[in-house]
Amino acid sequence: MTSRALRHLPACLAVTMALFAGVPAYAEDVNISIDNFTFQPAELTVKVGTTVTWTNRDDIPHLVVSAGKFRSKALDTDDKFSFTFTAAGDYKYFCSLHPHMTGTIKVE
Repeated sequence: MTSRALRHLPACLAVTMALFAGVPAYAEDVNISIDNFTFQPAELTVKVGTTVTWTNRDDIPHLVVSAGKFRSKALDTDDKFSFTFTAAGDYKYFCSLHPHMTGTIKVE
């Protein structure tokens, strides 16, 4: 790198940082398995923008419900339901057919 280019490096870095300020960190897709009447994992921490997909591995239907936030249709074996978390907070959810099945997703 030339000395002229090095002189402009701090300004380039400042512009780059300004462009990316407020851009959320990369969020990955996450999977939750419904198996043996449990959500696995039952507790999860994700970043804003993460899409979580539940897959029913049981041989009976289940639902995924977070009051006022999201609700799946009845999921038969191997059916999937996805939800993208766009706001931070704690999301408690359950299966409305089997209320003892519960889970929590913490979105940061």
